[in-house]
Amino acid sequence: MVMAGLLAGCGSDKSGGGGATITAYVYGDDAVKVQQAAVDAFNKTSKVKVKLVSVPGTDYVNKLRSSMGSPSAPDIFFNWGGGSIKPYVDAGQLVDLTSTVKNDATLKDGFLPSIMTAGSLDGKIYGVPMRGMQPVMLFYNKTLFAENGLTAPRTWEDLQKAITTFKGKGITPFALGGSDKWPELMWMEYLLDRIGGPDVFRRIQNGDSSAWGDPAVLKAARTVEELVDQGAFGKNFNSVDYGNGGAPTLLNKGKAAMHLMGSWEYSTQLGKAPDFAKKDLGWTPFPTVAGGVGDGADVVGNPTNYWSVNARTKHKDAAIAFLRTMASREYAKALVDNGDIPTTSDAASMLSSSPNPRFAADQYQLVQKAPSFTLSWDQALESRYATPLLTEISKLFAGKSTPEQFVAAMKAVK
Repeated sequence: MVMAGLLAGCGSDKSGGGGATITAYVYGDDAVKVQQAAVDAFNKTSKVKVKLVSVPGTDYVNKLRSSMGSPSAPDIFFNWGGGSIKPYVDAGQLVDLTSTVKNDATLKDGFLPSIMTAGSLDGKIYGVPMRGMQPVMLFYNKTLFAENGLTAPRTWEDLQKAITTFKGKGITPFALGGSDKWPELMWMEYLLDRIGGPDVFRRIQNGDSSAWGDPAVLKAARTVEELVDQGAFGKNFNSVDYGNGGAPTLLNKGKAAMHLMGSWEYSTQLGKAPDFAKKDLGWTPFPTVAGGVGDGADVVGNPTNYWSVNARTKHKDAAIAFLRTMASREYAKALVDNGDIPTTSDAASMLSSSPNPRFAADQYQLVQKAPSFTLSWDQALESRYATPLLTEISKLFAGKSTPEQFVAAMKAVK
């Protein structure tokens, strides 16, 4: 049935029931049940039906890429915004939703502004939020902090005091899964934002490779070098992973005091060390950096995932009608019940039913108040830039390149 629908092409006119149908590709994971329920509800009242195709996560990017260049392209598809959709935007394959959103009260007012902006490209809207937010936060061991007379760091000076204190006690200040590379990227993302503001990376994301030469990039890289030389991440972080639980375990065993990670760290700890998650796990925004021009309320991470519409669809109005349901209270409630934090404007009133209402509320307020929400660099940039970026970040952290060499290498990527 699925293959028959795909072979019929983008915006196929007939479904098994004899009516028109559109196909939606979604990243196949445990959250798909929320999107399937939304599709089922939409199909009860819409003449044009949505057929949801769940593509296994490991195959998703390649499956989408090959499908978009074929007659079997989906009408709607899941993505990460930013660089993940740039090739399709450049090829004229996506519907520009800017005017639609601005003229539709449900879409215009239904989502947090920083989330809508984060998924845009060159100032134009190509996606509507469809999953939960995932800001990067500084997690810490509350017991270790209390035992050492420390409070959650708000400034860089606070952070330096914590580093010195914990090193003196033989505790690694920060857990870091260096073998996976992407956890190291989070440090550069926040440091550049705090030092130079979000516009520096925005220029890079928009294709200006010379922006890697901005003084703020070099200062951020030098700050990373200083942290490594201080021993802030310990001596063996290059052999520690995140995916298999290495870095989270250092935190929950009290061997590391802090961990910079996406908001999913809470659910990770809840699964691996439930007592620690409930009693000892604290969280706070990334601290301010003295002399930096970035707003201390800015956030980096994965704002959410988005639905985009194929420009070749035969049923654009129906596709947009389905996207509009993402702003509904029913859909937001379904996300909350699944442990996600919706990006809708009215989500705050629903968070009391979350598995951890306080964490959910803090996370929502963090994003709600953020003047800027920068998409994770490896998601914001096309793979031809993201892949060498991860390589160069790893070399910088490992001491195999200098901050100056990092800048030069990234400026040279074409």
